Amino acid sequence: MGKPELVLFSSMTKQKEVFKPLVEGKVSMYVCGVTPYDFSHIGHARAYVAFDVLYRYLKHLGYEVKYVRNFTDIDDKIIKRANEAGEDPLALSGRFSKEFLNDMAELQCLPPTHEPRVSDHIDHIKDMITKIIDNGHAYTLDGDVYFSVDSFPDYCRLSGRKLDDNRAGGGGRVSVDLRKRNPADFALWKSAKPGEPSWESPWGPGRPGWHIECSAMSSHYLSHAFDIHGGGKDLIFPHHENELAQSRAANSESNVNYWMHNGFVNKDNQKMSKSDDNFFTIQDIIAKYHPLALRFFLMRTHYRADVNYSDRQLDTASDRVFYIFQTLHDCAMALLPFCEESFQCRVPDETQKLINKFHVDFLASMSDDLHTTAVLDDLMDPLKAINSSVKDLKKSKGKRQQQLIQGLRALEEEVKDVVSILGLMPSSLPAEVLRQLKEKALKRAGLLEEQVMQQIEQRALARKNKQFEISDAIRKELYAKGIALMDEPQGTVWRPCEPPEIQPEEPPEIQLEEHPEIQQNEIH
Repeated sequence: MGKPELVLFSSMTKQKEVFKPLVEGKVSMYVCGVTPYDFSHIGHARAYVAFDVLYRYLKHLGYEVKYVRNFTDIDDKIIKRANEAGEDPLALSGRFSKEFLNDMAELQCLPPTHEPRVSDHIDHIKDMITKIIDNGHAYTLDGDVYFSVDSFPDYCRLSGRKLDDNRAGGGGRVSVDLRKRNPADFALWKSAKPGEPSWESPWGPGRPGWHIECSAMSSHYLSHAFDIHGGGKDLIFPHHENELAQSRAANSESNVNYWMHNGFVNKDNQKMSKSDDNFFTIQDIIAKYHPLALRFFLMRTHYRADVNYSDRQLDTASDRVFYIFQTLHDCAMALLPFCEESFQCRVPDETQKLINKFHVDFLASMSDDLHTTAVLDDLMDPLKAINSSVKDLKKSKGKRQQQLIQGLRALEEEVKDVVSILGLMPSSLPAEVLRQLKEKALKRAGLLEEQVMQQIEQRALARKNKQFEISDAIRKELYAKGIALMDEPQGTVWRPCEPPEIQPEEPPEIQLEEHPEIQQNEIH
């Protein structure tokens, strides 16, 4: 069975479109990067995880992908922050650019093919502005250069706005200039001002406007026509609308085949943003939660939808990630004694049928505009099958044992492949990921592992003395902090869990006093 056609939602046509690249077998993709004047927040993580998933899936489909993501390393906000701190603007943006790259590495985002900075492409920007002026789409005013929206009839085609609705200044990053021919005209070049970095140009010393940079860099790295342009939906207007206009004004053959935009991360149902000071940085979150839990949380909602941030949802995501890696670890341990052995028998029919269905559903979901929510739900079926097979393997012999081993190997390979495509598989072993997840759980609980072990010992003593009220109280207290105690044949162990929102009379699913046989992987 062949792979389904990849379908992506186009912000231009407002509908899903079958993806057909300009050059067969190759994809060119530009995603607007950060303005690095502070630590990046999880709204940024939302965008770059979404397009990392697209990047990974395109590569999985066999495309050669050229992925460009820029840094806006010179901007009004950077200059303001640098002046307040008494720091060079380029030094400040360089410092926060490095922090951003560290955050992306933590979130398992693959490095793009190119990561250009505005300050390194001033000549390309000036060349494009010159073409726009020569083509009659821009004018100069005392060292400033403005794009004339009246000269471009298709202006607002992407956003669907009416020209009368446009905010003066082109989006709030610049003050209103009453000299402009139309209040909606936006700056391509800004004349030099005291205390700001500047470069020489045909119109006098100055620096680029906000929008022109992406047009110049995308055309430099990907040519005037390329496949995909992405970013947050807040960039549709004015940034991408202005990009589209100035790119076509510079070159009539300029075109983006697919405009794609991700939804916001909201806090208390308001968009999370630096300007509103209602954001959590990526570093804030991964200080308490494993980076894979944050990535899982972001992929749990379809990339075009808004997601509302809460610690509760991060707890749930962390619990699911722990389940994934506990299952992979248990599978690896179960197969370890047989790693040197090969068997002639086939994978059991039931297992193969499950793997085939999961694989087909995975391709169908991902090819339907990157439906990661469905994939993460479907992932539970092969994981449960692994846990069931691990248990059966312990009590099987002969041909049945060999079949189970073959089935486990196939299940493990399929799960690892899909988890890797989703960007959830780090280079470290599952056991190391589990250790890291437990460290984060202890930090959220405000406990040291030694304290948990002491509680386990106290509980064991209480059970020995048939003081079940005391033993239950210890277990409930830890459960309320996100620590689950698991009674196993070799003794009591602990694992992170999703704490209850409201403490129930009895923790759901882990009535360990009454059901000591419950195993760790049954709780997820």
